[in-house]
Amino acid sequence: MRRLAPVTVVLTAALVLAGCGSEDSAADVSVSGAYMPQPVSDSMAAGFLTVTNKGGTKDELTSVTSDVGEVTAHETVGSSMREVKEFDVPAHGQLVFNSGGNHLMFEKLKRKPKQGEKVTVRLHFAESGTVTVEMPVKSATYTPKTGH
Repeated sequence: MRRLAPVTVVLTAALVLAGCGSEDSAADVSVSGAYMPQPVSDSMAAGFLTVTNKGGTKDELTSVTSDVGEVTAHETVGSSMREVKEFDVPAHGQLVFNSGGNHLMFEKLKRKPKQGEKVTVRLHFAESGTVTVEMPVKSATYTPKTGH
């Protein structure tokens, strides 16, 4: 039993250290407010959400995937939109995708999502890996109370 004591102490210390991450070591992202207005088109839809980074380092949203079709991220500048390959998610900040601003575009839909369904979306981050979100399909005229 005495021989195991030093090994137990070392293993316990290693586990404690592994669980203790510096706030500055990696991004800590979460997603809220996700929704898709029911598409009016058979081939295209939009998606909105907020990514929050509680970590001390910035992260990047590098791509978005979904089983319902191809997904690209767009920013709106003035009255025009353009595809963006990566979006920064600032340390201790947010990346907001909202109507009239940054948004997700679902194209070449394999099926037309209906109100009440959920669409699975995978957000791929440079530091935080993949975050899977179940995006509820709302009415085509849905406007969230938070303004997203």
